[in-house]
Amino acid sequence: MYLIKDVLKSAKDRLRASGDETWSLDAELLVCAALGVERIRLVTHDTDEIGAEAAKKAEAFVERRLGHEPVQYILGHCEFMGLKYLVNKNVLIPRPDTEVLVEEVLKYRPKNVLDIGTGSGAIAVALAKYGAESVTAADISEKALETAKINAELNGVEINFVKSDLFDNICGKFDAIVSNPPYIKSGEIAGLESNVRDHEPHLALDGGIDGLRFYRRITERAPDFLCENALLAFEIGYDQGEEVSGLMLRSGFADVKIIKDLAGLDRTVTGIWQKTEVRG
Repeated sequence: MYLIKDVLKSAKDRLRASGDETWSLDAELLVCAALGVERIRLVTHDTDEIGAEAAKKAEAFVERRLGHEPVQYILGHCEFMGLKYLVNKNVLIPRPDTEVLVEEVLKYRPKNVLDIGTGSGAIAVALAKYGAESVTAADISEKALETAKINAELNGVEINFVKSDLFDNICGKFDAIVSNPPYIKSGEIAGLESNVRDHEPHLALDGGIDGLRFYRRITERAPDFLCENALLAFEIGYDQGEEVSGLMLRSGFADVKIIKDLAGLDRTVTGIWQKTEVRG
């Protein structure tokens, strides 16, 4: 006989012993997913009996978490800006920090937006849901685009998805270009936490020797795809604010700003593209 409270206790005990910092929440989420119930049921019906298959499924989920697989991948979904997204090993898990980037872009009320390196589509979908009239989302990974298309459908938005290595297959001009590109230095990937290093796609992590490879490429070509007085916005690593803002200033962007996240760390850089004669 399996009781909900016993299955939950076992999950919590094992995750806590493993050093999982969020062991209690993780256990509750995994057991709920295995049983197909809401979290409140773990409290109100903790003495309910469950079948052997459900108990085994919960145990299997816990085993995956003990192997440092992110909870979001085990559940198959996550939340970002109040929206639900499908996630899998073909895409990075959307982080709360990225909401800073989306919120900053929305302040400019852009009508026509390009999202470079869309991954799960989290940024593109949120922009389309909360204000942008037209969103184009590009990624070099076909599997990432498949995931992003599902997320657009799940959230009831229309997005133009393009398989492209940065701007290679992009046409037209935009009021805003946004990107959360790979920005981890190649030499630092091996030292990342195992839940990231061993499970999330390295294609979406590796920013080259200095972590700035994609910022350079995007900043150099973005003016060809931006309307006058249009926005370029990046998510950045906490220690990349000065370097990325410098790249944008040297490329002719004006009003370059570094925006911090809720932890007080540099997280977003924005700049406005102006024609040469306007910039002087």
